[in-house]
Amino acid sequence: MKRSTDRILTTHAGSLPRSDELRQLIFAKAEGRPYDRDALASRLRGEIAEVVRTQIACGIDSVNDGELGKTNFNHYVRGRLSGFESRPFRPGQDPEPLSIAGRDRIRFPEYFATGGRGFGAFAGAGPSRPQVYCVAPLQYVGHEALREDIERFQSALQEVKAGEAFLPANTPGTIEHWLRNEHYPDEESFVHAIAEAMRVEYQAITDAGFLLQIDDPDLPDGWQMYPGMSVSDYRRYATLRVDALNHALRGIPSEKIRLHVCWGSFHGPHQHDIPLKDIVDIIFRVRAGSYSIEASNPRHEHEWRVFESVKPPEGAALIPGVVGHCTDFIEHPELVAERLVRYANLVGRENVMGGTDCGLGPRVGHARIAWAKLEALAEGARLATRRLWNRPHRARRTLRTQPVRRAPRSIRPRRRPT
Repeated sequence: MKRSTDRILTTHAGSLPRSDELRQLIFAKAEGRPYDRDALASRLRGEIAEVVRTQIACGIDSVNDGELGKTNFNHYVRGRLSGFESRPFRPGQDPEPLSIAGRDRIRFPEYFATGGRGFGAFAGAGPSRPQVYCVAPLQYVGHEALREDIERFQSALQEVKAGEAFLPANTPGTIEHWLRNEHYPDEESFVHAIAEAMRVEYQAITDAGFLLQIDDPDLPDGWQMYPGMSVSDYRRYATLRVDALNHALRGIPSEKIRLHVCWGSFHGPHQHDIPLKDIVDIIFRVRAGSYSIEASNPRHEHEWRVFESVKPPEGAALIPGVVGHCTDFIEHPELVAERLVRYANLVGRENVMGGTDCGLGPRVGHARIAWAKLEALAEGARLATRRLWNRPHRARRTLRTQPVRRAPRSIRPRRRPT
């Protein structure tokens, strides 16, 4: 795991823009519709190589494959596990589907009745879609899909010089959001079974030499799903799932793991998100070397003050999201720098890495906006470096972010300020 020992490093939370053509192909595959396998394989390989080059050209130090081959958490994990079945929701017979906007739906029923807005529309979706039930022992069956993910990313990295490379994977608690238990005797054995199955993927990613990013929106957003829970009830709920995750991560060095948490990241009210202060110790319970949190959206930006009294575990880094997904406004680099310096002053400059609140790809209005936000992140990190290390600053030329079919050979990371 890279550290900001002589400058503020940058990364992001995961998903990045892809073409409409690729989107159509991967959703057709995920939904069981006919698709051209060769066209999908070719386009994935080409677009992953391009998205890696573009991250580096934007000034991002820790890069990934953009999650271009994944549709969403639900579809992606369904292709990796066996032991479940889908069937239509039966009102009065099946448990009511959970919503990551459950508390907000009570407060703002009219808003969700109209379907929400943009990426948040799914949060208001009703239970008419098929539900998924665990009906047999869970097993990992995604070996081939995972091998292809790793090989495509390795191939893309051969063409560039990246500071660090990571691949995301889903957590047991987040998988449990959509997978209802009809097989295991209790929730503890169910969650641990998910964890044990997904351990195969966690181990394979780190064995391939990549940093493992554990995506755990469940840790904060599960609070919305259970409106009747008290904070103490929810802390017990979250601790059980974190302990299962740690069991799945056993044997993997903590410096090879980073945790990303968010509050669902849907476009909506978020008025009833659980405060960071109520769960920050549980977040830090996860055995990771760095922790990625939301830090720039209007519901959670003020929570930097939590770190006036709470610090990351010894030797761990904090990755505050200093550019966000909740708006198409492109953050000014000076604002990004202010946010980074604020965190560096609280936890130490070497313990801070600039990040994003969540994945930008499906959450902002256009691909160029996503890339411009990453440029602003990198420029803000350079400004923060100047202030924290008292160094001169050289402006970086803005990247042209229009789609290209063939990137110039000359695209390489620029030399950093010294």
